[in-house]
Amino acid sequence: MPLAPPSEAAGQLVPRLKITEVFLSLQGESSLVGWPTVFVRLTGCPLRCSFCDTAYAFHGGQWRDIPDLLAEVQALGVRHVCVTGGEPLAQKNCLPLLSALCDAGYAVSLETSGALDIAGVDPRVARIVDIKTPGSAEVARNRWENLPLLTARDELKFVLCSRADYDWAVERLREHRLHERCAVLFSPSHKQVSPRELADWIVADRLPVRFQTQLHKQLWGEEPGR
Repeated sequence: MPLAPPSEAAGQLVPRLKITEVFLSLQGESSLVGWPTVFVRLTGCPLRCSFCDTAYAFHGGQWRDIPDLLAEVQALGVRHVCVTGGEPLAQKNCLPLLSALCDAGYAVSLETSGALDIAGVDPRVARIVDIKTPGSAEVARNRWENLPLLTARDELKFVLCSRADYDWAVERLREHRLHERCAVLFSPSHKQVSPRELADWIVADRLPVRFQTQLHKQLWGEEPGR
C-alpha cells in the first residue's frame, strides 16, 4: 500500500487513508450481527484468499482524511462502526482512524485477516480476527503471535471451505484453547460448505464455538455496499 500523500489543515499534516467505500447496512457477521452499522472499507490487501468476496477493494479507492471520514460517519447516524477491507491494518493510518472513532463515542469493531500485528489497535476496539484455513490458500499467513494479545472483547473467525478445513480448525481450537481467550466463530464458505452441514458438525462435536452465516448475503447476495 503506498504512503498517503500529505494533507494540510490549519498548517498541520492530517493523516489520510485510501478508502473504497463508506456505507450504512446491517452488520452481517460476528456477535454484532443485525446491528445497523456504518462500514468504512479501506482499500488494499496483501492476501488473496480463495473465497474473497471483496476483491473490488484490492485497488482503486480515494484518499480521505480522518476528519472527513468522521463527518460522513456522523451524518449516517448510527452508533456502531466497522472498519474493514481489504485488510485495513495494511494502512498505518488505520490506527489513528480507529482511535478517532472511539474518541467520538462510537462502538467500533475491526475486521482483520489475522496476518498483521494487532498490538497497536486501540484497546477500546473489538477486533474480529480471522484464522486462515488450508482451504483459504493463505494458511501460511496466519500470525500466531496475535493469539496472546486477544481479550474477551475480541473474536476469532474461521471461514471453512470443506470438512478438512473443519477438522483443521477443531485441532487449532483445542491446541490453543481458543474458546478460553475469546468468542470463536465458525462460518461456512459461501457455496462450498452448506450451513446445515456445518451446523450438524458443530452440534455433533459439541464445540464451544458460535455458528454463523453471512446475514448480508442472505439479504442482498453479492451486491457491493450492502
